[in-house]
Amino acid sequence: MAEKKKNLSSGAEKAEKLTRKGNASAKTEKNTQEKHKKTVKSSVEQSKSAKKNDKKSAKTVKSQKHDKVNKAKKKREISAKKALKLKQREEKRIARAKLAAEKKQARLERKLAHKEKKLERIAALKEKRAERREKRKERRDMIKNESKQARRKRIESERKAKLAEKKAKRQAYLAEKKAKREHALKVRAEKRAERSEKRRTPGFGGWLAAVISLGVTTLALGTVVTFGWLTMDNMQADMASGYTESLYELNSVIDNLDADLSRAKASSSASDRVRVLSDIAIESETAETILERFPLDMQMTEQMSSFINKMGDSAKQMLYTVANGGELTASQKKSLQYMYETNAKIKEELNTLVSTCDGKDLMQAMRGKSSAIGDGFSVIQNNTFETPKGIQDGPFSDSVKKTNPKALKGQKEITAQAAEKLAREYFKDYKVSEAKCTGEATGEALTLYNVSLTTPDGEMFVQLSKLGGKVVAFDSYKDCSDKNFSVDRCVAIAEDFLSSLKLDGLKAVWTSENGTTCNLNFAPVQNGVILYPDLIKVKVCEERGIVTGMEGLSYVLNHGERSLAKPSISEDQAKSGINGNMEIKSSRTALIPFDGEEVLCYEFFGSLDNNEYYVYVDAATGEEIEVLTIVGTAQGKALM
Repeated sequence: MAEKKKNLSSGAEKAEKLTRKGNASAKTEKNTQEKHKKTVKSSVEQSKSAKKNDKKSAKTVKSQKHDKVNKAKKKREISAKKALKLKQREEKRIARAKLAAEKKQARLERKLAHKEKKLERIAALKEKRAERREKRKERRDMIKNESKQARRKRIESERKAKLAEKKAKRQAYLAEKKAKREHALKVRAEKRAERSEKRRTPGFGGWLAAVISLGVTTLALGTVVTFGWLTMDNMQADMASGYTESLYELNSVIDNLDADLSRAKASSSASDRVRVLSDIAIESETAETILERFPLDMQMTEQMSSFINKMGDSAKQMLYTVANGGELTASQKKSLQYMYETNAKIKEELNTLVSTCDGKDLMQAMRGKSSAIGDGFSVIQNNTFETPKGIQDGPFSDSVKKTNPKALKGQKEITAQAAEKLAREYFKDYKVSEAKCTGEATGEALTLYNVSLTTPDGEMFVQLSKLGGKVVAFDSYKDCSDKNFSVDRCVAIAEDFLSSLKLDGLKAVWTSENGTTCNLNFAPVQNGVILYPDLIKVKVCEERGIVTGMEGLSYVLNHGERSLAKPSISEDQAKSGINGNMEIKSSRTALIPFDGEEVLCYEFFGSLDNNEYYVYVDAATGEEIEVLTIVGTAQGKALM
């Protein structure tokens, strides 16, 4: 190559150089142009960017101004809201202050009014007291100058006037009540008829004839059932209306009994007493007849019916005494007082019933559902209706004198475990498998352990005294359905049972049978005197020949050695003081509870007009103090 280069001419070299120079200059020029273009382009771009920046800065300035305006506007709005809130708060504060002032003013006014009323009441009371004092003074002056006969007439006339006024008010009230009830029943019947009329649908046209003929049987059956239901509903409504009338009638009869019993208590004329006692006997029968109409369970009216029946019997006995020229005894007068008080309780409950119950309640009672009339009779039933001076479970069987337990005097307290052990021993013949003390029962003068015994015949419940562990009561729950033992055999079984409990010296004084159960009363005997305050009651199952129940609370509370005085009069003298028409069957001396005391008496058992009586004559004074008639079960009898 060097050789070739060397062989080139100088002209060629120059040309080549020029060519190279030209190419180099061309390149240089091209590069310069390109640089110029880039510079121009860059300046253009810079100017564009500057313009953009100018626009942005203008926008920024504009937005800043707008923000300032908005902030100022918001500040103005916030200040306006604050001012409104402050204004509202101020208005509320003023309203509260105004309300508080009004309340305060109202309180002050109420206080003032109350004070004024109080002063008025005090003034009225003072005026009434002055009037009462004046009336009392006038009455005292009148009584001073009034004869006994005039006083009796005045009292009788005043009483009759009060009774007449009360009776008139009551009759007016009952008449109004009855009218309202009849109106309500009439309206109800009209509404029922209207509903029945609306239910009827008119007949359909010919194109339904086939459907109607196919449904004739069903329609006929439905008509019969509907008619039967409506008829039954009407019948029940009529029955309820009848029961309502019976309730009003019973209430009226009880009101009359109240007035008559009050008259019988106050009357001293034999002829007037005969009339009053006759009315009581008749009204008692009427009340009993009305009571039998009510659609209530017999158990709900049993006590009330029994009381009314025995009140009528007592009135008849008193009527017989007065009609034969006799005077009512202290016992009969006490019985009269008892009848008056008990009848007053019945009257009060019936008045409440009449004012609250309606046909709906009676319909509920007829259907055996809970009702106001059922609840009312339950209240009456829960009251204690004792037999008016009569006996059913034996003389003085319900007399429990609450004293210190004499029979337990000097005894030590036992534990619950000891009570369980003693119960097993007492009832070992009953094959006790388990004895469990379930708690204590505390009375006014006695604390008892309750012990449950498990036997093959079922559960037994026993109560033992905490002092001494004596059996006070027990009961079992297995029924007796057959009669395999006589009454005499039951007496012997009961005596053996009492001996096993270490209760000796007792005599059976009364027996009665209730189905297949023999009920016996035992009393201690001291020097030939029966101690009625110390009774023990025993129940014997005539099927199995075992004692199934016992109650000895009276014995535990009262039994002890008595200091008995000798009778001041003979038996014949005592007998001469009682009704000469009575057939005396037996007699003996007895200690009886009377007016909270124990009185030594001659006890006479006899009959008069197919009724049996116990008559007790005070052995010290010869006064007849108690006459008891045997009522209730026909199997009851005295063991003399």
